[in-house]
Amino acid sequence: MAASERSLRELIEKWLDASGAASARIQLQPGARQGNRRCICVEAQCETGILTLFFFRHGDGLWHVFPPDERPAMRVTTAA
Repeated sequence: MAASERSLRELIEKWLDASGAASARIQLQPGARQGNRRCICVEAQCETGILTLFFFRHGDGLWHVFPPDERPAMRVTTAA
Protein backbone atom coordinates (compact mmCIF):
# COMPACT_ATOMS: atom_id res chain seq x y z
CA MET A 1 0.00 0.00 0.00
CA ALA A 2 1.35 3.43 -0.92
CA ALA A 3 2.14 5.83 1.93
CA SER A 4 -0.54 8.19 0.69
CA GLU A 5 -3.19 5.44 0.99
CA ARG A 6 -2.49 4.53 4.61
CA SER A 7 -5.05 5.09 7.34
CA LEU A 8 -4.38 7.49 10.19
CA ARG A 9 -3.88 4.52 12.51
CA GLU A 10 -1.24 2.99 10.21
CA LEU A 11 0.60 6.31 9.92
CA ILE A 12 0.66 6.77 13.70
CA GLU A 13 1.92 3.22 14.21
CA LYS A 14 4.62 3.74 11.58
CA TRP A 15 5.91 6.92 13.24
CA LEU A 16 5.73 5.48 16.76
CA ASP A 17 7.47 2.24 15.76
CA ALA A 18 10.32 4.31 14.32
CA SER A 19 10.62 6.31 17.57
CA GLY A 20 10.46 3.29 19.89
CA ALA A 21 7.48 4.67 21.85
CA ALA A 22 5.43 2.15 23.81
CA SER A 23 2.19 4.13 24.13
CA ALA A 24 0.65 7.36 22.94
CA ARG A 25 -2.03 9.91 23.73
CA ILE A 26 -4.12 11.05 20.76
CA GLN A 27 -6.22 14.23 20.72
CA LEU A 28 -8.34 16.07 18.20
CA GLN A 29 -7.07 19.64 18.34
CA PRO A 30 -9.72 22.12 19.54
CA GLY A 31 -10.74 24.60 16.89
CA ALA A 32 -9.04 22.57 14.17
CA ARG A 33 -12.31 21.33 12.76
CA GLN A 34 -13.27 23.91 10.16
CA GLY A 35 -15.26 22.27 7.41
CA ASN A 36 -13.45 19.00 6.71
CA ARG A 37 -10.08 20.15 8.00
CA ARG A 38 -8.88 18.22 11.00
CA CYS A 39 -5.71 18.17 13.03
CA ILE A 40 -4.74 15.34 15.38
CA CYS A 41 -2.01 15.67 18.01
CA VAL A 42 -0.15 12.51 19.07
CA GLU A 43 2.09 12.59 22.15
CA ALA A 44 4.32 9.64 22.99
CA GLN A 45 6.91 9.03 25.69
CA CYS A 46 10.28 7.99 24.24
CA GLU A 47 13.67 7.35 25.79
CA THR A 48 14.77 10.85 24.79
CA GLY A 49 11.62 12.58 26.07
CA ILE A 50 8.18 13.38 24.75
CA LEU A 51 7.59 13.08 21.02
CA THR A 52 4.75 15.24 19.65
CA LEU A 53 3.43 14.72 16.14
CA PHE A 54 0.63 16.52 14.33
CA PHE A 55 -1.34 14.86 11.56
CA PHE A 56 -3.40 16.97 9.19
CA ARG A 57 -6.29 15.77 7.05
CA HIS A 58 -6.07 17.15 3.55
CA GLY A 59 -8.89 17.97 1.14
CA ASP A 60 -8.53 14.59 -0.57
CA GLY A 61 -9.21 12.82 2.76
CA LEU A 62 -5.61 11.64 3.28
CA TRP A 63 -3.58 12.27 6.44
CA HIS A 64 -0.09 13.82 6.39
CA VAL A 65 2.39 15.27 8.90
CA PHE A 66 2.44 18.54 6.97
CA PRO A 67 -0.51 20.97 6.89
CA PRO A 68 -2.60 21.44 3.77
CA ASP A 69 -1.49 24.22 1.48
CA GLU A 70 -4.71 26.14 1.97
CA ARG A 71 -4.04 29.73 2.82
CA PRO A 72 -6.68 32.24 3.79
CA ALA A 73 -7.49 34.59 0.95
CA MET A 74 -9.16 37.96 0.75
CA ARG A 75 -11.16 39.14 -2.18
CA VAL A 76 -12.06 42.67 -3.08
CA THR A 77 -15.02 43.24 -5.32
CA THR A 78 -15.78 46.53 -6.92
CA ALA A 79 -19.22 47.85 -7.65
CA ALA A 80 -19.95 48.24 -11.33
